[in-house]
Formats: sequence, structure tokens, C-alpha cells
Amino acid sequence: MKFLDIKNVILGIEKEYSVEKKNIIMNLVNNLKEDNRKNVQGLSDRILKFIQKNDEEINRVMKMYDFDSSFGKYNYLAGVDEVGRGPLAGPIVAASVVLNLDYNNDKDLILGIKDSKKLTAKSREELSEIIKSKALYYNIVEIDNNQIDNKGIAWCNNEVLKRAAINLPIRPDMVLSDGYAVKGIGLKNEFIIKGDSKSASIACASIIAKVYRDKKMEEYSKLYTYYGFEKNAGYGTAEHIEGLKKYGPSPLHRTSFLKNILSNIL
Repeated sequence: MKFLDIKNVILGIEKEYSVEKKNIIMNLVNNLKEDNRKNVQGLSDRILKFIQKNDEEINRVMKMYDFDSSFGKYNYLAGVDEVGRGPLAGPIVAASVVLNLDYNNDKDLILGIKDSKKLTAKSREELSEIIKSKALYYNIVEIDNNQIDNKGIAWCNNEVLKRAAINLPIRPDMVLSDGYAVKGIGLKNEFIIKGDSKSASIACASIIAKVYRDKKMEEYSKLYTYYGFEKNAGYGTAEHIEGLKKYGPSPLHRTSFLKNILSNIL
């Protein structure tokens, strides 16, 4: 068999890999190792490393699913998380996600999930679509900058998490939240320190909330072109601050935040 043909087979294996096929693939690897061609033996090493990395990822994500299951047997357990507490402009956004925690194999898992800030923008967008297609239910809620100014960020932060959970199409039996409890939620609630790295449901909520908000800020950047929203999502980067100094705040800005940072331009 030609080297290029073998390489194409390897690429196909990497694309369609599952644990169920591992024994078949290992037989192929052993055959490749017996080939005298060094480049073919190199392909066997490549696929072994791929399998090891993939198995490690499967085990990592399984632990996240099992972490959620450890809180008890619930019909619907929701993870909630928010994004956008700290920016100078734009809404605060929260998402809630209900997963099927009774996985049968690795194909039932959503691999790659973790704290959304530790993912590339491309990975987040790809995962967001997978999460929304595989989740039993999800919900995304936002509170705009005007309400943040009127009610305060602490109230809005709690409120957006609460709305994300209680406005799901179903009523969850348990809500896991990242970092602290959600006040007044009226549902059983456990808070998890660094929950987006421990809980599958919270990690998924973190990802879809961030993708939603980042895309919204990209759209706003076409209307308000001076602040670099498409790159900074409303956070106070040097470019953003410079835009504020030159042009003043836009209708999207949180004036209550700017008073402490740029009082000279208000």
C-alpha cells in the first residue's frame, strides 16, 4: 500500500475515531510498525499519540459529566453561567444548559468543553453549535447597559442568571451555578467554585453565552465603529479608551462604569 494511501486512512481514522473502534485501529498500528518504511512507522507513532490524547480528553470530559451526576439523580439538571460583568459597554449575558448526563459512550459526550476563556474563538463557535444541537434544553438571556446603569451590575448579574434558569422550556430540578449561589431563584441551587472547569453543564453554558455576546458585540461594532467592539467585546482596552476620549460614549456604554474610569469625558 502506498504511503499516501496509508496517510489518508490515518486522516480518516482521526476524523471518525471512537473508543469502540480502538481494537481495530490498534491492529492497524501493529501492522504499520512492522512495515520497513520509516515514514509509515512514523504514521503509526502519530496515530498512537492521537489515540492517547483523545482518550485523555474523553476521560477529562467524562469526569465533568460525572461531577454533575454526583449531585443526585435529577430529571433535569441545569448549569448556568454569565459573561460580560466587567465590560464598559454592551449587555451582560447568561445561559443555562441541560445535558443528557446518562451517556453510553464517547459519542454522547461533548468533547472539548471547558472554561470558555481558555478556548479559541473558532473552537468556541464550533462547540456552541454542537452544544445547542446536543443539549436537551438551553436558554440565553441578556440584560442591557441601561438596566445595568439603573439597577447596578450586582443585581443584573444575579438577575440574568436567575432568568436563564427559570425561563428554560422545562423547570430544572437542580441548578448548578459558577462561583456563587443565585439569590431568589426558587429552585434547588448549588454553587461551584471554578464551576466552568468542573461541571459539564456550566462549561457548556459558559461557551454559548460568550459566543452569543461576542457575536452581538461584533454586530454593534458596525454601528459604533470607534471603539473596537469586534475585538474587545466592550472591555476597556487601550483602543476602546482612546475611542471614548475622542468621541465620547455610545448608547451602548455603561455610564455608571465610565464615571470611575473616564470622568473627564462625561
